[in-house]
Amino acid sequence: METFHQEKYAELGIDHAFIQDNYSHSTHGTLRGLHYQLKHPQGKLIYVITGKIFDVAVDIRRGSPTFGQWAGQYLSDQNRRQIFVPEGFAHGFCVISKTADVLYKTTDLYNPDDEYGVLWSDPAIGIDWPVKAPIVSDKDKQFPGLGVVPEAQLPIYD
Repeated sequence: METFHQEKYAELGIDHAFIQDNYSHSTHGTLRGLHYQLKHPQGKLIYVITGKIFDVAVDIRRGSPTFGQWAGQYLSDQNRRQIFVPEGFAHGFCVISKTADVLYKTTDLYNPDDEYGVLWSDPAIGIDWPVKAPIVSDKDKQFPGLGVVPEAQLPIYD
């Protein structure tokens, strides 16, 4: 399976330089997100090696005509789909299969001092997660709803 081909992605409008690869192993019902970075924004190219996830991107860019809207896609080792989440979007996923191994390329290095998030269950966003009682980390449970995130902590649409 070819997981990345720079020229093919550039033809599709994804001409970012990826500089870090990340790996996540999670069990059924785990929900991670919704995460974003502000000073060191990361575009992410996500794909699944084993298992199945529901992957979500939310536009949180101030001034964007699609602010607060989300898009979701099922990614699995069977369908071999990938999703690109641009800088300025919050990202999350939940595991549908027994376990899932997820890889993602990023356009900037991870910076632990630049972690932000939006509450995964924010009713104003209204994500239709396929897992109704997910396993969510304490950190992710504490994120605010999008409507109360201070403007200075949101990316700007340009």
